[in-house]
Amino acid sequence: MASSNIKYSGFSLAKRKELTGDDFYDVRSIGDLTIAVVCDGVGSAVEGAEAAKRTTNHLMNNFKIRPKTWSIEKSIKTFIESINSILYQESMIDYEAPELVTTLTIVVIHGNRLYGANVGDSRVYLCRDKQLNQLSFDHAMDEEGYENVLTQAIGIDTTVDPYYFENLIEKNDQILLCSDGLYNTLNSEQLLHGINLGAHALVKKASKLEKDNLPDDTTALVINILKADERETLKQQKLDIPKSLKVEQVIDGYTLTKSLIQNERTWLVHKKTKDYVLKFAPQEAIEDEIILDLFVKEAWNAKRLKADFFPKAVIPKNRTARYYVMQLFNGEDLDNYLTHKQLTIDDSIELGLTLLKMSQFLVKYDLVHGDIKPQNVMIAKDDEENLEFKIIDFGSITEIFSDDSKAGTPSFLSPERFLGEAISETTEVYSIGVTLYLALTGKYPYGEIEPFQNPTFKEAKPPSHYNKNIPNWLNSIILRSIAIDKKQRYSHYSEMNYEMKNPEKVKPYFVKDAPLIEKSPLVFYKRAFMLMTFINFTLIYFLLK
Repeated sequence: MASSNIKYSGFSLAKRKELTGDDFYDVRSIGDLTIAVVCDGVGSAVEGAEAAKRTTNHLMNNFKIRPKTWSIEKSIKTFIESINSILYQESMIDYEAPELVTTLTIVVIHGNRLYGANVGDSRVYLCRDKQLNQLSFDHAMDEEGYENVLTQAIGIDTTVDPYYFENLIEKNDQILLCSDGLYNTLNSEQLLHGINLGAHALVKKASKLEKDNLPDDTTALVINILKADERETLKQQKLDIPKSLKVEQVIDGYTLTKSLIQNERTWLVHKKTKDYVLKFAPQEAIEDEIILDLFVKEAWNAKRLKADFFPKAVIPKNRTARYYVMQLFNGEDLDNYLTHKQLTIDDSIELGLTLLKMSQFLVKYDLVHGDIKPQNVMIAKDDEENLEFKIIDFGSITEIFSDDSKAGTPSFLSPERFLGEAISETTEVYSIGVTLYLALTGKYPYGEIEPFQNPTFKEAKPPSHYNKNIPNWLNSIILRSIAIDKKQRYSHYSEMNYEMKNPEKVKPYFVKDAPLIEKSPLVFYKRAFMLMTFINFTLIYFLLK
């Protein structure tokens, strides 16, 4: 679930007049997950507070590097078992008894699904339709008088068996994670009425009831679900994925007239008096949930990313098949255009500014295009015969800093992408630079790179070597954007955009180890003149001697 769909608050108070307690909590958004943890360090243990803090941090840090192939259930259980083993073994080495001991409750929100687990007696509640439901299970003794004796806790034994649960969540749901200090002070009705006010109000209410002398450390963490996750809602729709499509086939009033791509999943269609483009989910999405997720993400991005450099896209409400609809842009892609014509300098500048504007728009959503290249740039003339550009391929759009994305085309990938580095602004700048270089020269700066090739990069010739019309300032911008060493490249879109709009501010750029005559002809000739003068005086001296 997107972090914008969630609001959360957390608060903790130590018992009595103590300045610090044994509780610890954290809540973070990591990728498309929201993770919340509350730990209550066991007070009778020597290192309860340390155990609570380390358990929380261990879970958060491991979710940052979680293998993408692991399910959330496997991740939760594996990370819990891991920290339990670590704390137990350290306790036995340092104290010869379990002293790094804590309770734990964790929830993970992904899409419209809640995953959770607990060990000990810290709890998870879900409030829906003015009813409070306990989702967790107390690992505590049932006998009267022994209710506070734990039967399980993190670090208390060699193994641990967490209570695991899953639930669907809805708009306006409220999730409460808390230590036993809260629910032992506030009853269910008080928790229900206080949850709307947030974590701080709940804990302060408990403290007030105890006359600011809490008998136990008290922690609350409240998560409010502001709206349902649209991507998950789209995914759960029961829609047909056609195995085959053909000319004249009619789907929801759209008549298929021509397949636009070889895989026959993108079609030119006609409805009433207008033409559109329909893109269908791949046939593999019927069986492969990962492919389905990718298509849902693509359709969602196409629908929500509205800007003049993207074709307009909609997802019809009453569709019967899994597709989305795009505006038909009458033109050709830049790759095809370049086979019979070269871009002018002015048009290339406009192309660069359009690609930068698009990239700056996406980064506000923490996204990058991922596959900038001429094939993904549509080109046509406006009413005044000026070229205009539209950027296509919503399927390549991915999260910035993603290090597992396969997005991109080899000839447009920066050198560090071949080494597994994450997508960033500077790697996208590189793709923009290669696109401009190719548009102005008809050549790739480092040669065309084939899939699965392990390329070597040698310094590129300046684009002005092939196109004498390129001004020096634009030549420098392109060379800086495609620098092999990313430290020499623009780090941010704004830097390149500023120089594109202010040619007089562009400093000359020279490839690494370029000869002095290229870097500074004036200095070169001054030094040459001084050297020749010295040689001439030396020769005269010896001749006259």
